[in-house]
Amino acid sequence: MTLEYSKKVKEYFLHPKNMGEIKDANGIGKIGNPICGDVMVIYIKVEKKKGKEIIKDIKFKAFGCAAAIATSSMITELAKGKTIEEAKKIGLRDIAESLGGLPNIKMHCSSMAEKALKKAIENYIEEKKE
Repeated sequence: MTLEYSKKVKEYFLHPKNMGEIKDANGIGKIGNPICGDVMVIYIKVEKKKGKEIIKDIKFKAFGCAAAIATSSMITELAKGKTIEEAKKIGLRDIAESLGGLPNIKMHCSSMAEKALKKAIENYIEEKKE
């Protein structure tokens, strides 16, 4: 079986944006898929501005295929500068469409990126309560 990735998927795989770790992150979301072996970690740094919680910085680490790395990178681009509420609304279709589409067999990578971001946001909210 041959997978055909869009030009944008290839670009984000070969030259990922926001790759790395935020040492003083105030939200971390990790997700793994035992079937394909992909693992993604999203780190967020949230800042309050004019009463709104803004994702000031966001980074990722990923172990997996081209689609896993590209979707992790893309979700950081989509979420950076957004409020927590706006970032919660980013869905797997938004990620896939921003990458020019994904093969159906790789849509789970988009889902994983969405879930990793939501876990990072949940972690931020839980940490804030303490």
